[in-house]
Amino acid sequence: MSRIGKQPILLPEGVEVAINDQVVAVKGAKGTLERTFPEEVSFAQEDGTVRVERNSDERRARAMHGLSRALLANMVAGVSEGFTRELQLVGVGYRAALKGNKLELQVGFSHSVEIEAPDGIDFEVPEPTRIIISGIDNERVGQVSANVRKVRPPEPYKGKGIRYVDEYVRRKAGKAGAPGAAV
Repeated sequence: MSRIGKQPILLPEGVEVAINDQVVAVKGAKGTLERTFPEEVSFAQEDGTVRVERNSDERRARAMHGLSRALLANMVAGVSEGFTRELQLVGVGYRAALKGNKLELQVGFSHSVEIEAPDGIDFEVPEPTRIIISGIDNERVGQVSANVRKVRPPEPYKGKGIRYVDEYVRRKAGKAGAPGAAV
């Protein structure tokens, strides 16, 4: 039995789960999320908790058990609390600004890069070198933050670029002069 899959999902106050065969809709204070789950799992709802059960012991069913439970738990957490990712710009002259619902990045190119916020995603720029991306869908928040980071990923020599706040960038030594070389 999957260690993750067998744990029940506790529903916080104000969160409703509607189960219709393989389609599960979760409604909460921040919004509504809906997902179609694979045929290998089924759901049982009982007083304030939801359980994910697998329909057989086949390899794919075992794999989908823990995955489905984690996805449903993320949906419940998203509609009740939401998810955020924080990015940091490192480099001289690197800055971000918010223009309506677009994020404008100046990261060392000859032009600024504009990224439009998809539905359900909010950008926030508390200071020019920090970007906060938030939303109720964990997958979309993670994908949008990865797309923003991809504009200028951190380079290994000076560490310049866009990185996650808790990300460690491994630095390389760079060139050292040859011993005994004439200066």
